[in-house]
Amino acid sequence: MRATTEADVCVLAGGFGRRKVAPRVCIVDRKPHLRAFLADALEEFRFVAAECAGALELPARLAEHRPDLLVIGSTIDGIEAEAILDTLAATCFTGSVLTIAPRETIMSDAIRRHGAARGLTMLSPLATPFSAHTLALSLAPLLPQEPPPEPEVDATEALKAGWLELWYQRCVDAHSLTPQGAEALLRMRHPNWGVVSPSAFLPDGSDPHFRALSEFVITRVVADWHYLLEHQGPIDLSINLPVSFLGNEQALADLGAWMPQHPAFGGLIVEVDAAEVVDHLVELTEIARRLRLRNVAIAIDKVGAEWPALMHLDAFPFVELKVDRSFVTGCADDRLKRSVCRRIVELAGDYGARCTATGIETRADFQAAHELGFDKMQGYLFGKPMGLKKFARAAHARPVAMHD
Repeated sequence: MRATTEADVCVLAGGFGRRKVAPRVCIVDRKPHLRAFLADALEEFRFVAAECAGALELPARLAEHRPDLLVIGSTIDGIEAEAILDTLAATCFTGSVLTIAPRETIMSDAIRRHGAARGLTMLSPLATPFSAHTLALSLAPLLPQEPPPEPEVDATEALKAGWLELWYQRCVDAHSLTPQGAEALLRMRHPNWGVVSPSAFLPDGSDPHFRALSEFVITRVVADWHYLLEHQGPIDLSINLPVSFLGNEQALADLGAWMPQHPAFGGLIVEVDAAEVVDHLVELTEIARRLRLRNVAIAIDKVGAEWPALMHLDAFPFVELKVDRSFVTGCADDRLKRSVCRRIVELAGDYGARCTATGIETRADFQAAHELGFDKMQGYLFGKPMGLKKFARAAHARPVAMHD
């Protein structure tokens, strides 16, 4: 039997503010789409979510997930809620309970009183509809005050454990603001730390497992494209790959072979960092030419100070230049940044390629990028990266809007 660790003791004590892991939540609601919505909302606060439909499933979820917070959704009636609270009390649950209801009622008050009588920590009810701000206020007593840590995790471990997934951030037409595809971004959903950014687990180009990671990205984006086709229609997707992968002949053959043969598939965009493109310009020019015959195109990502090296080329088989966010963010008030952006837009136009502004976060930067003549835009102003299912649902929820 292994020794009890400090993290275990904190779990048993019910206080996740002291342990170096993400908080856990179990969502109880009869409707799967409402559970999914709540999981998405709580994920923004780095919760690791589990779900169940009612009291009968709850004991197994409690034993497996050991949540710090239990959320009772709006479709749970008073009798079922009482059974849930009795189950929590019987299992010595030391976390908090949050109930969600359209408004304060006799039933909601009875649920809260019953939980308190059973020795449970009952948070103030959350009324629907709620905003991210009101949800944050409800969770404020629970959330750790210190920034969450990011673990150093070996990419091979993450691959084998099935922790990796792709999130998607939409791109929009710079003039009509209509959706113009999305970029796939690698994320890890760690069982203890929640969603972790790539900086914590991406190996460098010399890592022997980088090809396996690249192959995961390709095969997953193809599978995700089929999912999105079914749930929202055809969409153009882009991924990021290193030169070390594209320089391998077998990898190029595999990349072409993995492309969908569906008539709605318009092709895959592979984004390569501008610094790598400049260092391997002759090689990548030929690779880009060959890949286009396999329905794959290369876009040059994070273009900034390197742009003069892309001038006066005899052949330019690249379909897009994406300007680095460091030159786009704040360009409304910085003449030097505006000048660099304008030069790159003109360069793309000379080659017949698209030009995308990344990192658009304010209306001022949007207006400046629009005036500079960018073809596409991408950034938090139009939406953050999100998981596959949430991205698919967001396409139907509302038209593209700016969120500053």
